[in-house]
Amino acid sequence: MASLAKNPILNELSLAPSGPMGAARWRIEILSGLTVALALVPEAVAFAFVAGVHPLVGLYAAFIVGLITACIGGRPGMISGATGALAVVMVSLVAAHGVEYLFATVILMGLLQIAAGIFKLGKFIRLVPHPVMLGFVNGLAIVIFLAQMSQFQVPGTATSGGHGIASGQWMTGWPLVIMLGLTVLTMAIIWATPKVTSLIPAPLAGIGIVALLVIGFGIDVPRVGDLASIKGGLPPFHIPFSFGGEGGTGLYGDMLAPFNLKTLWIIFPYALILAAIGLIESLLTLNLVGEIVNKRGGASQECVAQGVANTVTGFFGGMGGCAMIGQSMINVKSGGRTRAAGIAAALFLLAFILVASPLIEQIPLAALVGVMFMVVIGTFAWNSFNIMRKVPRLDAFVIVLVTITTVMYDLAIAVVVGVIVSALAYAWQNARRIHAETEIMEDGTKVYKVEGPLFFGSAEGFSELFTPNDDPDEVIIDFAGSRVADQSALQAIEAIAGKYEAVGKSVHLRHLSRDCHELLTKAGQLMIDSDDDPDYEIAVNYSVKTGVMAGGH
Repeated sequence: MASLAKNPILNELSLAPSGPMGAARWRIEILSGLTVALALVPEAVAFAFVAGVHPLVGLYAAFIVGLITACIGGRPGMISGATGALAVVMVSLVAAHGVEYLFATVILMGLLQIAAGIFKLGKFIRLVPHPVMLGFVNGLAIVIFLAQMSQFQVPGTATSGGHGIASGQWMTGWPLVIMLGLTVLTMAIIWATPKVTSLIPAPLAGIGIVALLVIGFGIDVPRVGDLASIKGGLPPFHIPFSFGGEGGTGLYGDMLAPFNLKTLWIIFPYALILAAIGLIESLLTLNLVGEIVNKRGGASQECVAQGVANTVTGFFGGMGGCAMIGQSMINVKSGGRTRAAGIAAALFLLAFILVASPLIEQIPLAALVGVMFMVVIGTFAWNSFNIMRKVPRLDAFVIVLVTITTVMYDLAIAVVVGVIVSALAYAWQNARRIHAETEIMEDGTKVYKVEGPLFFGSAEGFSELFTPNDDPDEVIIDFAGSRVADQSALQAIEAIAGKYEAVGKSVHLRHLSRDCHELLTKAGQLMIDSDDDPDYEIAVNYSVKTGVMAGGH
């Protein structure tokens, strides 16, 4: 992540114009959109195969989701489309119930995401710690790298929906050498282009030059057309539900989903999981792009945009989608900083489907692989190796854990696991901070000066600080250096008061906030009135009967 932010090309382009765009800016945005569109084609087709649906289902999703989020999303410069993180969840639904149930699920997924945006749930992405972000970036970089490995397999006769896909046999001999050579050549062109000219995005230069070489010399290498034909028409409006019972066939021959509670029972769990994964990946990408272009905010707007995009996509035969970190990095590295680049990418993709499929299908896959490999190099947080030597071991462990979980499972699980581990570690570290200093006053009263936060994690340690049997008859517990955080803390305080009461001794509480006064059952007998009591809200939402407080409180 830091390596991206320090990239001189990105720094030079990060200051997008605040006023009307000139011709030079329009050129950069449109060419950046073209570069992204070229990279989207094989990704959308591949993810459609993963989900077990027709390639056009993935391409339509990339077009519609990309267009809508580019227009109303929370961060100009982000690219959205069909993604592998969602495809791996969809495959079991499609296999069991058919693609029409998928379209219905995508609609419900979008409605859930809109609700998340309306209720501003996107703000909770702030709870993701920096080690989790580093692990997320590194994990996705590895996932993007591994996803390109399928392009080094020999095209075979295995099919998905009647379309040829890789047979699973790795290339050997000269085909492998040529494929690797063209990939390295593309990477070299991308590296060298900014040193020569800024008139054309480096990834587009790499794709264009290598494509011309392959087509001009008739080099026999896998091309986009070997994945599947991308020729099609405009996305058709389509309602995936049948009203009034079973019956009716959909776009691709599957039965329509009956509009009833049984269908809702089937699709709701998938929609909830897809909505969560889509928002997590989108919001983390939003933060990542925000660091590069030096902008903040937009989480709730992005949630609504993703929801609207997926709802519309479900009615136009698309598989749904979310933000794509790889394509977003291609866009910002190519200079895309405004909504124009994302809109251009979507429109170029539609043009490929409608009129330019014969040309696009001739592009060698090696050129697109080279672009994605450069994305991997630019995305991976290489400085994390240095960071892990300097930060606490637990933070280093979280970085590695999130990276491995992202690669082995999926992004949503990785982020949730990372946040939970980080939260538990934080709770444990704070639980160990609770301690008390004691002082005997002239009248023989013993004062416990509590230091550290008092909450569920430290409640037991708090109880162990006191010795009711050995203490004098009068005891004061001073919370000036502490803070009562939750109900468990209140229960711990009352438990200590009960122990002193059981041995016939008096305990008084000092420097507790007013809400603590109100929530402690024995407040009238325990509180010492003080003008400098702290003022903070305790993290509980209930009330109990209180006695009459000392000093009129």
